[in-house]
Amino acid sequence: MLDDQAAFCSTTLSSTGSGSDMANLPYVTATGNIAKAIDAIKKAATPPKVSGDFVKNILGIKGGSGDQITSFLKKIGLADAGGSPTELYNKLRNPTTSGEAIAECLRIAYQPLFERNEYVYSLDDEALKGLIIDETGNADDSNPVKMALSSFKALNEFADFSGRSEIIEKQTATLPEPEAPPAEFRNLGQVSVQSPKLNIGYNIHLNLPATDDISVFNAIFKSLKENLLIDD
Repeated sequence: MLDDQAAFCSTTLSSTGSGSDMANLPYVTATGNIAKAIDAIKKAATPPKVSGDFVKNILGIKGGSGDQITSFLKKIGLADAGGSPTELYNKLRNPTTSGEAIAECLRIAYQPLFERNEYVYSLDDEALKGLIIDETGNADDSNPVKMALSSFKALNEFADFSGRSEIIEKQTATLPEPEAPPAEFRNLGQVSVQSPKLNIGYNIHLNLPATDDISVFNAIFKSLKENLLIDD
């Protein structure tokens, strides 16, 4: 009886607003079936269609709950509108990329929450619930809010969001090596400083005596040469 009732439950939590900004946050009423479906998808062969029959007979989720999961798998990007498995479906079945696939499913299905906080997947329950309430305008104690929260968390258990960090590391690894400092730099411990050639100029103003004796001038310039114009 519970499964039959579940078939008529909405699997999308919409905001109380209107227009194109309406938030659509998918959920299922029996969130334990999310983990069951993911585990079964990894083991089963990829079907031509992710249909109700496939979900109920191959994934083993019967009745109305199976109908919910069929719709849910489309809304999170594992199947297109016609039921054909997507690239994400194949990534989910690959053990090396399954976590990344679920992370992308979360970004697709709960895009409004990621637009509010790109690290929504790392929030605690209260903060995540508050974000859902802010986005949808639904009451704190409403069942759709609780089920959207539980559905997000059930998916998040399988998600791996480390892919962005790995991309950044790969980009950093491809940066060119810094060029060696030019020869005029010298290393003083851990600090490299530039050592420019120092040039100092002097402006010397002479008040020469009024005399016709050339020996006086010779003595003055000889003294300048010997005492000031010395090239070190």
